[in-house]
Amino acid sequence: MSPYALSILLSSLSLGTTLTLISNHWFLAWMGLEINTLAIIPLMTKLHHPRATEAAIKYFLIQASASALILFSSTINAWFTGEWTIMNTQTNLSSIVLTIALLMKLGIAPFHLWMPDVLQGLSLLTCLILTTWQKLAPMALLIMTHQLLNPNMLIFTALLSTLVGGWGGLNQTQLRKIMAYSSIAHMGWMILILTFSPNLMMMNLLIYLIMTISMFMMLIHFNSLNINKLASSWIKNPLLTSMMMILLMSLGGLPPTSGFIPKWLILQEITKQSLMMMASLMAFSALLSLYFYLRLSYAVSLTSPPNSTNSKFFWRFKNLTPNPFPLTIVLSTLLLPITPLFINLFL
Repeated sequence: MSPYALSILLSSLSLGTTLTLISNHWFLAWMGLEINTLAIIPLMTKLHHPRATEAAIKYFLIQASASALILFSSTINAWFTGEWTIMNTQTNLSSIVLTIALLMKLGIAPFHLWMPDVLQGLSLLTCLILTTWQKLAPMALLIMTHQLLNPNMLIFTALLSTLVGGWGGLNQTQLRKIMAYSSIAHMGWMILILTFSPNLMMMNLLIYLIMTISMFMMLIHFNSLNINKLASSWIKNPLLTSMMMILLMSLGGLPPTSGFIPKWLILQEITKQSLMMMASLMAFSALLSLYFYLRLSYAVSLTSPPNSTNSKFFWRFKNLTPNPFPLTIVLSTLLLPITPLFINLFL
């Protein structure tokens, strides 16, 4: 792809997200979401592969349907209230339709079926954009309207997302599908705490973004698309491979890594709301996701040569370009000691 076209598309992505973040009018928010969708479609199809074309078509249909539902919800609300402001959603029908539309855009269960198939047909860099940057605009709308949404519906979808994200990733061998189910499970934790503490949800989103960006950057560095290729990572960069194992533990939420912070605080907040059964179910569902993170850690750290492998080996050339790995790895794994600072900043 031409650098000029790539810069225009990335600028359009940032413009669409920024427009949604600063908007107070439903039509402007809808325009930002549409700009986001139209800007990422060419990035999806740059591989010139049938799977990439299929993924782009699926993504476009889902996002267009969700955008139509958002426009329909805002029209219903404007019909009853006479206003298009985002904070003035008062009718039950419009709030339910809006919730469904935003869940479709985020890929949260039961509207998650498009996400693993779409990510499987894309390049790792496009998957990185889809699982991080594309979450910001719908999440901003959820945060702005969280007081107007049905809490029971959000809690149900949150529990279903964590269960689906855990069960779906168990028998997967493709890393892009595993990261898709990981994203579904993490979104479930964020949706769960949205009703009770939006600030805690924003902290969870920040840590999720840092960990997911770090993981995809490692996969891009190793050019690993499946577990078989990931097993030969030790030959290419032993130190980075050992850091990947710790990062996978952070994604699973094990102490003393950074990923333990949001799960710990969310479970603490849920127990304060006297939802003991919900907290227990969420903790048990986190074990499902932890299993396939441990499976990846085993493939990375305990299946190195001289064991036989079918992966293609690459020569280890020196990379003279600036390396962002130290900063991202530190943020993804070593933030637990400064948890009080996070609590003061966000809560």
